[in-house]
Amino acid sequence: MTEVTKRLPALPAERALKVISGRWKAIILYHLFDGPKRLSELKRRLPDASQKVLIQQLRELEEHGLVHREIFRQVPPRVDYSATALGLSLEPVLRALCEWGQRHAAELNELDRLAACQLRPAARQAA
Repeated sequence: MTEVTKRLPALPAERALKVISGRWKAIILYHLFDGPKRLSELKRRLPDASQKVLIQQLRELEEHGLVHREIFRQVPPRVDYSATALGLSLEPVLRALCEWGQRHAAELNELDRLAACQLRPAARQAA
């Protein structure tokens, strides 16, 4: 992981944005907050993401310590992806981004164009 950290910005806010930036990374993490998922399940939940991009973003999340990939030695091989403790720590950040996005849309009178935030209720966080 040393090579990875050398490529990340020194400014903490810029570093955080670099680690979670990517069209599907936040959405992948959101789905992994509920527990491990196989690639096929993530692909079903993100139908607009190509499998190539999905795998690339999962690898980057794994490289940055946010996702764990577990390979099960069976026939056919099975791979599960799960959020690490570091990845799970981003849940309140993603919740805050969702809420800010709603406020931003409201300020610009674009609430009618906005999809609902689909983060789980905060009750799970306290558990």
